[in-house]
Amino acid sequence: MVSARLHYVFDPLCGWCYGAAPLIAAARALPGIGLVLHGGGMMSGPNRQPVTPALRRYVMEHDKRIAALSGQTFGEAYFNGLLLDETAVFDSTPPIAAILAAESLAGEGAALLARLQAAHYREGRRIADPAVLADIVAEAGLSAGAFSDELAKQLAEGSVDAHIRNSRDVLARIGGQGFPTLALETDGNWTRLDIGRYIGQPDAFAADLRDKVEVGATDRPR
Repeated sequence: MVSARLHYVFDPLCGWCYGAAPLIAAARALPGIGLVLHGGGMMSGPNRQPVTPALRRYVMEHDKRIAALSGQTFGEAYFNGLLLDETAVFDSTPPIAAILAAESLAGEGAALLARLQAAHYREGRRIADPAVLADIVAEAGLSAGAFSDELAKQLAEGSVDAHIRNSRDVLARIGGQGFPTLALETDGNWTRLDIGRYIGQPDAFAADLRDKVEVGATDRPR
């Protein structure tokens, strides 16, 4: 039984979201907490970017700090493969649409997010390319045909664009400044969580989150 919801405003191309991935995994393992994903479109629409030397320098500076703080691995194929490929384009919309499709089909949005982050940051794969998305989904065991149809639906009907707009509304509502932002919802009340101090400490984050949920349950009228 879900007694609380953890709202996660993220972007699949956000390095700090990759750094926070162990926290999300720890939260998903807790009973009674449902994870709600809000893809924010950090590099969607006019913000999509081709890989350039300037982009490489910018993200590498941050990624090395993220790796040091979180313990997350950034692969050689990412640093010296994808980030040197000036034909690649970073676009958040296709992977967010893929996550929505996976959630719609099998409730596997969070699992696909984690897999896409690994594909991007460890394996240096172009997760904005439809063919790459199809390969990753097949590796994850989802039906290729059903996924392809659902992905096309998300993109063609503008569902992913509406989702991104709603995610930005959620971010503003909870007073978040960027990605990742987390908020715990209990009994209709939302509390934004300060997760910066937990980066690299998933067990401590899970313990604190569990305590918050248990206190909320105790405070409810019986």
